[in-house]
Amino acid sequence: FYRSTGRKVDDPELLEAIRLTIINNLLEYHPESSSQLAMGAAFGVEPPQQQIDVDIATHITISEDSPERSLLYVETADRPGLLVDLVKIISDINITVESGEFDTEGLLAKAKFHVSYKGKATIKPLQQVLSNSLRYFLRRPSTADSSY
Repeated sequence: FYRSTGRKVDDPELLEAIRLTIINNLLEYHPESSSQLAMGAAFGVEPPQQQIDVDIATHITISEDSPERSLLYVETADRPGLLVDLVKIISDINITVESGEFDTEGLLAKAKFHVSYKGKATIKPLQQVLSNSLRYFLRRPSTADSSY
């Protein structure tokens, strides 16, 4: 992108704002593009006629980042609403999300969160509860939706 002065935009925050504006406008004015955006499809490329079934394993690691917070790292299959679901699951067990980074590589989503419980890093039993909760909600359904 270029500014009206002809100079290239190199400010990461401005580039991210531009990217989010484009994505939000695509979703608002062209809702049919949401599945292509979720799959990381390139613009101008025909999407597959049938939904692609890709089995991406979910990986969850939790480590102490400092005495005040833990680092939660999640790799799983990307889908619309994933980030909101992750934060909701974490918040539902009273763990505070202090900050986070979210990235996608095609169908793979990578999320990194700094989390705490009552201002301290999470202890092992709570890490296990968090990991189990995330695994439960991120698991692949065992039956097809069309079977209902």
